[in-house]
Amino acid sequence: MPHKITLTGSATGPLREYDRYVAFDMREKGSPSAPKGLKKSTFISYTVFVAKKAFNKTGLTKKSIMHEKILIQGEPTLDIPIDECPGEVGVICFQITVLPNKKDNEPNDKKEAKQEASAAQQEVAATKQEEKSAPTSQPAANEEKKAEKVQTEVKETPVQEKKVEPQKKQITNQPKGTQDLLSFDEIIVPEEFLKTRPNPQKTQKVIDFVKRTGRLDEPLTIEKGSNILKDGYRRYIVAKTVKMDKVPVMYEYQKS
Repeated sequence: MPHKITLTGSATGPLREYDRYVAFDMREKGSPSAPKGLKKSTFISYTVFVAKKAFNKTGLTKKSIMHEKILIQGEPTLDIPIDECPGEVGVICFQITVLPNKKDNEPNDKKEAKQEASAAQQEVAATKQEEKSAPTSQPAANEEKKAEKVQTEVKETPVQEKKVEPQKKQITNQPKGTQDLLSFDEIIVPEEFLKTRPNPQKTQKVIDFVKRTGRLDEPLTIEKGSNILKDGYRRYIVAKTVKMDKVPVMYEYQKS
């Protein structure tokens, strides 16, 4: 009899769709109380495979699966290739259930409290404005206009600064040594790389880095002109797993 496995938590990576099933990654930590003399357990990465019919019944989507807490019941498998199973252990899911989240009510209560506080502040501000709007003398009215101009100038400057910041992030959000951004489909992988299987733990570290930063930690080395991959096969697999459209590359020129 095969061993059964149960997982709880949220997906740690994007949903990947295939012909008859979907797949996503999860992480769980082992027992917190290990026997004396043994090291404490670390996180284990899993890749869960669910039939499309069973997944569609849950009402989950590509976005909600990253936030909803789910329960997975199935059995482990080690026969799936690393391109489809980047996790350390593959799990064929027999049952998937969306668990209720107790924290869902807390943000609503906080939002209501904030709305009530903001409404009270608006009422106080409105009464103050009514008191100020009573005309006393022309010099006082002129001073109020000057104060309003100063406030508008102060409010405009942060908006302009915020518009400039995203442009800097787009330019600098690439790993050190990047010379160009190349379409993933244009990269040619030699057969000698396809026959190898990178270390799953090191591959998972790169996947975690991409999820945190939105980019690879190092560029791929590509031969200039032919687009043949020279170095960085592990990062090529990670880019394929998370479905990156473009990848950072650095060029290696052909020897004459």
